[in-house]
Amino acid sequence: MKSASFPYIAPGATLGVLGGGQLGRMFSQAAQAAGYGVAVMEPDAHAPAAQVTPIYINAAYDDADGLHQLARSAAAVTVEFENVPATALRWLDAHVQLAPHAPAVATCQDRAAEKALFTRLGVPCAPHVRIDSEEAARGAQIDGLVPGILKTARMGYDGKGQAGVTSAAELPAAWRALGGVPCVLERKLDLHLEISVILARARDGKMVYFPPQQNLHRSGILFASFAPAPELDPATAERAVQAALAIAEGLDYVGVLCVEFFLLEDGGLVANEMAPRPHNSGHHTLDSCDFSQFDLQVRALVGAPLAQPRLHSPAVMLNLMGDLWFDAAGSRREPDWPAVLGLSGAHLHLYGKREARAGRKMGHLTFTAATPQAARASALQACAALGLAPF
Repeated sequence: MKSASFPYIAPGATLGVLGGGQLGRMFSQAAQAAGYGVAVMEPDAHAPAAQVTPIYINAAYDDADGLHQLARSAAAVTVEFENVPATALRWLDAHVQLAPHAPAVATCQDRAAEKALFTRLGVPCAPHVRIDSEEAARGAQIDGLVPGILKTARMGYDGKGQAGVTSAAELPAAWRALGGVPCVLERKLDLHLEISVILARARDGKMVYFPPQQNLHRSGILFASFAPAPELDPATAERAVQAALAIAEGLDYVGVLCVEFFLLEDGGLVANEMAPRPHNSGHHTLDSCDFSQFDLQVRALVGAPLAQPRLHSPAVMLNLMGDLWFDAAGSRREPDWPAVLGLSGAHLHLYGKREARAGRKMGHLTFTAATPQAARASALQACAALGLAPF
């Protein structure tokens, strides 16, 4: 199906989203603000998007009846996460206007396919080798790849599906510990910082993007994002943007795409991975930009013009994990929201999840200000009020 064959979808139509988590919720809110109805398909009856969408198809992502209902309800469909069954994506791509297309999502689902794309496009990435079997793990050519990180090719996120490897002898056991599934062994690099570039590409090939944000992780999970990136020089920022745009072009991508990069200690820039959807590191755009990443997701899906977004306020975004809902003794408690909301430039976003659990993303806080220093100061005050370690 040719992208150019799809007409503009005017407000009043219904848009579909496969997945009802916080990204589906925020997409739904952006679509509704633009005048669209929303239909969500999600197996969890109490997922965050269930609270904000009248058409909620409570079914597994590959349920045939659910997919037919979604296609009948929606003029176009998008996804809120990449690990959607390939059969479901292929069926939707053949029956309804889908963005991003199934082949692009399939590439993002597999680390080896991602790295093959980066290599084909001339975008630097970490030296690596694919490990598909124990025989391959025992016989892999890993010269220069250890110490390294063994990562599952599929389904890894937030630091899951990874194991450190310091020698060739450790590789078979590490592969078995990760479930004996296809993996990628990457050389461990000397990292200075991580950044991400979030862009949107229209069906006609036009692309717009947000300034790169700098990301801070703790225990493999994003803790904070800073926009503009405080340690990124303009030349390196431009390199990252141009690499991300080349990747979107190479995928013939339609929709919002996030590409994560590592800036190395020696100044090198390498692509790490990509997500075919809005990204946690871009949540600040809801408050810091004239268009959010979810606004652009809606526009790309319906064929509306894409306008270059503007960062009107420096921002710091903090993830709010389920650990905050428990005191040191493990007793349930509500975080001190009044203390946080009294801070200058505070924007609190909670996702409506029913159960707080350690390591679960329950919401985020964004602080906007006239200067990056002022936004950082407010974010540090919030850390103190919530009992989070400062950054």
